[in-house]
Amino acid sequence: MAVRSIFRWPNQQCALCRLPLRDGDHLWCQPCLTSLPQPPYCHRCGATAPEPVPHCGYCLRQPPPWDRLVRLGEYAFPLNRLIQQYKFQRKFWLSQPLARLLAAQLTDPAPLLLPVPMHPWRRLMRGFNQSALLADALAALTGGETDSRALRRTQWARPQHQLTRQARLQNLRQAFILNSRTWPAHVALVDDVVTTGSTVSVLAQLLRQQHVSRIDVYCLGFTPHQR
Repeated sequence: MAVRSIFRWPNQQCALCRLPLRDGDHLWCQPCLTSLPQPPYCHRCGATAPEPVPHCGYCLRQPPPWDRLVRLGEYAFPLNRLIQQYKFQRKFWLSQPLARLLAAQLTDPAPLLLPVPMHPWRRLMRGFNQSALLADALAALTGGETDSRALRRTQWARPQHQLTRQARLQNLRQAFILNSRTWPAHVALVDDVVTTGSTVSVLAQLLRQQHVSRIDVYCLGFTPHQR
């Protein structure tokens, strides 16, 4: 699947393997795109499965607080490298081609996309919120809208990827608040990577308290974990 984008990599090289791009390639060559780790997964919780399923056995026993998760792929090479370039190397313009790949999997996109918020100090240090840029790019492709102020992080904490699942849950207690607004029946939380799901779980629970009936999660990478 070719990614149509206004961006071309300098010297017409693939941004991943550095081999020359062919006619019709944009940013990444077709071999790199086809090597993205995209195994079948459960469309409820996002866990990798032998085949695509609407819900897995774990979801039947202990369903997550959201209704559907759509992911670009597993957080493994080369997708993890793309996300790292986007997130840590300030290649924020990658939000558009990455969003195009993710949008191709959305069959019923939410009318309101809510990026997972960063603490103001962390955003200041990074210079941008990668989830907000991704949400904006997705909204432009799906015809939805975004609201980067609807969710707010109120507590400074260690980055989630440095913590265990139990520590993540403790880390997130009372960390977020919802700003007042009228909530549609269907919203989506947008994040770059979902690891244990603790962050989106807390946010989804807050949205449930506002009587949001359908909550989706859209993410680029999903990290398989023990449950």
